[in-house]
This record gives sequence, structure tokens and C-alpha cells, in this order.
Amino acid sequence: MSPSANRDGPASVLSALRHGADQPQSGQNLAEQLGVSRAQVWKDVSVLRERGYRIEGTPGGGYQLADIPDRLFPEEVQRGLKTRWLGHMIDYFPEVDSTNRVALEAALAGAPHGQAVIAEAQSAGRGRLGRPFFSPPYQNLYVSIVLRPRLDTSAAATLLLAAGISVAETVSRLLDNAKGVEIKWPNDVLLDGRKTSGILMELGTEEARLSHAVLGIGVNLNVDPNLFPEEFRARATSLSQFSGARVDRLAFTRALFESLEATIEAHQENGWESLVPRFESFFQMTGREVTVQQIGGDALKGTVLGVQRSGALLIQNGSGQTVEVLAGDVTLSGPPPRERMRT
Repeated sequence: MSPSANRDGPASVLSALRHGADQPQSGQNLAEQLGVSRAQVWKDVSVLRERGYRIEGTPGGGYQLADIPDRLFPEEVQRGLKTRWLGHMIDYFPEVDSTNRVALEAALAGAPHGQAVIAEAQSAGRGRLGRPFFSPPYQNLYVSIVLRPRLDTSAAATLLLAAGISVAETVSRLLDNAKGVEIKWPNDVLLDGRKTSGILMELGTEEARLSHAVLGIGVNLNVDPNLFPEEFRARATSLSQFSGARVDRLAFTRALFESLEATIEAHQENGWESLVPRFESFFQMTGREVTVQQIGGDALKGTVLGVQRSGALLIQNGSGQTVEVLAGDVTLSGPPPRERMRT
């Protein structure tokens, strides 16, 4: 499906069928509503059926929308979406190599603030430090969003943490505020210590300000844990595995978009400090022993003291010195202190 498919003829037929969902609509009636021929209506209905929409109809009996497919089509995500700017333009793909690559190209070509790229699968999904992100089809959410925030580059690290808040809160609400939802600095959301979401942010700068940011988010919603590559199984999970129920991917995507928009606006207007209490309600790393593989440096072992207002991780090393970590790969040792567990 092309990126503009949410504005094509089949979408108009779909809208008309939804509007009259309580009773079948004849091909002639649809043709008159839309100003097209009955043959064109039949072609558009055929396209919708190929895309997975269940449209019942018999000769002389009319068409009726019976069911929608489990697909993150733009027109389905946008239906009922309560945002002002995020997700009003969506490029949709059954599969791409990486949604972040596509969104970066779109950003460089002038894509507006809030344009999103959604794929049902990725053949080369990327996490931080170039790691692969397992992206099987039609199970999860893989989305990248073009942002053009009015921020200095110094605020970029906390913009990533702000996105983590929205993912954690959306997961927590879906699971009825269940215990075990945790933000692992800087970009993972965990359930009972296992990864369910990864966040990647890539930046473009002009002098000391951001020209654009591409925020990539992958959330394991319904993937069967037995499908995870063997090296991931012990440290990854999905929301459906945790809850025992299949997740409505469309509802989750809408809820995440609405939360992200509000959180990004709060970050820009009121600063990171306004979001710190929300972040800390999910941050359970303070007091834990960690190993940080720093980019281009040695591994650092120590105890987490907290997160700086700059977004940096503070660690006390074995010599008692406080070290500020701006970037790196963190491995947690042992469970979080019991007194830090969310209630």
C-alpha cells in the first residue's frame, strides 16, 4: 500500500460503509454518494477485501462492513485519534528495512512535525548502538516519528527519556497499573525485568539547536515469546505474554500517540524538570549494581545514584567516585531494591 492510501478511493468507500454500518448499502447508492461508477465501487470493495476488511454483500443485497483487519492502516489509526499534530500524516508500509531510515529521509526532505512512519514488519530494525530489533510481522508496533522541537541540543537526552515516560505510562495503563513496569536508562521499558520496548532517537542539528529528531519506538505487543531469537528469549517479553490477553494494536497506538504528544509538549514548554516525578515513578535503577559498556571506552561497574537533570546516569564506581555517564549499554545486576518497587 502506498503512503497516500489513506486518501484513495477505497478509503472513501470504507468511510461510507462505516457511516451506514447498521444496514447494507447498495452499489448504486455508494456510487451516487461518491460520484463514481458502480464498477468503481466494486473495484474499491475488492481492494478493501484484499487488505483484510470483511465486507459482506450479495448481488442485489448491498455491501456491509462486518469486520476490520488487525492492521495499522493510517485510516484506522487516525480514526478516533485525539491529537493536534502527531500522526495526522502517516506513511504505512507492510515491511521496510527500518522505519527510522524512512523517517530520517522524510525529515531531510522537509516532513512536518509529527509525521509518522509505521511498518508491520522490519527486515533490519535497529536499536541503540546498531543492535538489531526483532520485528516479526503483524504482531507489534514499529513506528518512527519526525519531530521538530524548539530545543537546544543539550536537551536532546531528556527528550529521549520523556518518550520513555509515555511508553511506560501507556503500557502501565493497558495493564491496569500492574507492578513491574520499569524504565531502564536510557531507552528501554521493561516488564518484570524483561524488555518489552526499545526507543531510538536520531538527531539533526543546526548550530546549537535541533533541526529535527526522529523518534523510533518498537513495542512487543502480541509476539509469541517462542518466536524470539534464542539470544533474546531470556530477556524479552510482550504485553500479551505478560497479561495473558491479546493487545488491540490500534488502540495501543492511538493511546501512545496521544501520550507522546502531551509529554513532548510538556517537555518543550515546561522543561525536563516538570517530567521528573513521572520518570522517577518508573525508574528503579537507583541503588542497583550495574555494568556500563561505554562507547569507545572501558566497561564501568558501580552503583546507580540516579539520573542528572541533564539526563546523564550517575554511578558510584568501586573507588567511591561519582561518574557521569552520557551514553552506553547498561546491564543490570540483581532485582531492584524492594523499597523502590512501584505500588
